[in-house]
Amino acid sequence: MIRIRELCKSYQIGDEVIHALDHATMHVKTGEFVSVIGPSGSGKSTLMNIIGCLDVADSGEYFLDGSPIEEYSEHGLAVVRNQKIGFVFQSFNLIAKLTAAENIELPLIYQKVRKKERDARVSEALERVGLTKRANHFPTELSGGQQQRVAIARAIVTKPSLILADEPTGNLDSATSEEIMTLFHELHENGNTILLITHDQEVAIQAERMIRIRDGRVTEVTG
Repeated sequence: MIRIRELCKSYQIGDEVIHALDHATMHVKTGEFVSVIGPSGSGKSTLMNIIGCLDVADSGEYFLDGSPIEEYSEHGLAVVRNQKIGFVFQSFNLIAKLTAAENIELPLIYQKVRKKERDARVSEALERVGLTKRANHFPTELSGGQQQRVAIARAIVTKPSLILADEPTGNLDSATSEEIMTLFHELHENGNTILLITHDQEVAIQAERMIRIRDGRVTEVTG
């Protein structure tokens, strides 16, 4: 599903050039659960942004589902983000004035899905994350773990081919983190491809494969 080869990305900060990605090479097969682990400043966020089509590399190749991403227009990248990738962020990124159900429904509205189907998909997503009874609650009325469940439901409601999770347990206590990881395992068992980016070793080792990133360089963790 994901094939990256020799990706490079640099940023100019004052007089200094930061090599966020330094000839990074990796792959993720369809149906895999893969974690990318690295400390702050290692290049994790840059890698996630490129894989999620939120940014583009300076050089190298990135194929998603066999298509070269560098050939897409801005509109094409937006379509890929909306239809192929489900995002889960550390800070949840929920809209405060919308209920849980309305937050989950939003990407379907962007896709111009009809109301009847939207309602059915939102109901199914809420059930999958165990929040059916919280459908009409606003984010401020939910715990951190419940907010992350809403964010996961929003990510899966479009039936994306890839779930991209960036530090999904970063703002949660250990017990709630375990609950969220259990949910990711359930999604994986149901056939979802998951790429999870984290700085937490205990979270990273729960994936089928673990990839380490440091100073923009990517290495497979074996053994």
